[in-house]
Amino acid sequence: MTSGQSGPPQRELYVPVNVALKRLRQRAGLTGQELGRRAGMSQAKISKIETGAIHPSVEDVEHLARALGAPQEDVDRLTDQVEHSRDRMTDWRFGRDDPATWQREVAQLEAAATELHSFQPAVLSGLLQTSEYARAVLATVWESSVDGSFGPSAGLTEAVAIRLQRQEILDDPSKHFHFVIPETLLHNVLCQPDEMPGQLRRILAVSHQENVTLSMIPADERLPYPPYHGFMVLDDRRVMIDLYNTIVVTRGRSDLRLYQNVFRALASRATRDIEPILEKYRRHYLRLARER
Repeated sequence: MTSGQSGPPQRELYVPVNVALKRLRQRAGLTGQELGRRAGMSQAKISKIETGAIHPSVEDVEHLARALGAPQEDVDRLTDQVEHSRDRMTDWRFGRDDPATWQREVAQLEAAATELHSFQPAVLSGLLQTSEYARAVLATVWESSVDGSFGPSAGLTEAVAIRLQRQEILDDPSKHFHFVIPETLLHNVLCQPDEMPGQLRRILAVSHQENVTLSMIPADERLPYPPYHGFMVLDDRRVMIDLYNTIVVTRGRSDLRLYQNVFRALASRATRDIEPILEKYRRHYLRLARER
């Protein structure tokens, strides 16, 4: 290319508003409390904005950006993003270095919701997992996420512990949980066979809670939608979508309607009479354990 010529315009990488504000604060060398004093906002609210637990208003973002000394063009860009962010899916890899951090921030989103609808086609929801099952699942995620660079145990142990702490939310009677699980999920061997009977007991115990609806889609039932991936609908505000290497969060109205409709359709094919199914798989895993 000769001098003076320019290549095709570079597309700017989208950075979520909450991550952009956190980066601005860190570059300014301010704590959340110090920024709160400047902006006339509580440190707790700033923390929730930065983690994505709440959706900030245009005014909130403008106050924070100006308090951080952002140029006017950055203020305008951030406030414009807020106005359009409900129709954009956010990739949680931004600003999150490891699965333990993901677990903390997922816990904050779950804590902010009252009605939680979860569908997982291949791996049990983290709210239902035993420690053995969680370690088996997160070990694979950990290895693929960090390429072994963080070491094999310390971060993984922390991620498992935080995932189990997330389950305390199930004891909150003000919240209601709706789980739909395909029977075929139980056939996936993710941990040792002799650990699965305990996992099955865990599922049954949670299903008996008054604030929990847990149903299973029988293996011979025709699915109304292909089970492409797992997701959780949090109230009528956002959807969390699980992928191999990240979590995608959307507040878009059309996305919410789609995932609410998919959940209702899947739930319509499910049964709450789950004990015979769990007993079948308990015997299956006991047999596998004896054969090994």
